[in-house]
Amino acid sequence: MKLRTKAVAKDYETIALVTPYWRPGEDYHKQIVKALRGKVKKGDILTVSEKAVSTAKGNIIDEAPIRASSLAKFLTKYWMRLAWVYVLGTFCHLRKRTLRRFRAYPLEEGSKHKQLALERAGLLQALMHGSEGAIDGSNLPYSFVSLPIQNATQIADEICEQIKTELRVDVTVMIVDTDKTYSFRNFHFTPRPKPIRGIKSHGGILAYLAGRFFRFKMRATPIAISGSKVSTEQALQVAEDANRARGFGAGRNVWDMAETFNVSLTEVTWEMLDNVEHKPLVIVRQKRKNT
Repeated sequence: MKLRTKAVAKDYETIALVTPYWRPGEDYHKQIVKALRGKVKKGDILTVSEKAVSTAKGNIIDEAPIRASSLAKFLTKYWMRLAWVYVLGTFCHLRKRTLRRFRAYPLEEGSKHKQLALERAGLLQALMHGSEGAIDGSNLPYSFVSLPIQNATQIADEICEQIKTELRVDVTVMIVDTDKTYSFRNFHFTPRPKPIRGIKSHGGILAYLAGRFFRFKMRATPIAISGSKVSTEQALQVAEDANRARGFGAGRNVWDMAETFNVSLTEVTWEMLDNVEHKPLVIVRQKRKNT
């Protein structure tokens, strides 16, 4: 098992653990215990990638057979290729490289993706340019996308209990998503559904536009915590520190992933992903104060 340590904050140090890629059906409890053995300590916070757990549990959908509605096709051809490129992208301070990708947003695959977003998350989420309702295709092959976990707290509880039973260590388990939470002083909000208590989730694209336009502080989103009480601010800081240590696997998004393997958006295979360094687990540890 590879081990990589990196300090990224004043208060915490992070230990990112490299594991095999978790395909659907993977016994991720076993993988977690194996990765943590001899490395985790009492009081540590273990952050777990929501995407990795969702994939392992088979919480994914193949978008290839989906039939797109007229609304989905409209969102793909005009909303993504025009509104996001010439209006919303600038409003949200998006990079020019991102806008160039939106100009070539795939019509067929994009329409199917928007249809799924409409059905699963609603219009305000489908209007997003990506990760609509936390539906995400990065680090997945072909035309598969992962869905958000619905019982995240239960899963965190199970992982926490497994670690205590197998390794005899009391830790806090936090499931984290890369989708951003925006903070204005003590008010925290995110466009993605079902974050932890203390983070508001509503508005879909409206929350995203507000957060990006005003350039509020952005951090990864914790969606479940088990094992101890953690304040919202602490949870957000831990989630972001872990997110930076974890990296993005095959790519930050489907475009980056396709470029990594030099294939089209739907030509990435399971075997390709197997050969990428994946770090679904990050131990976050409080730094010792100098005395």
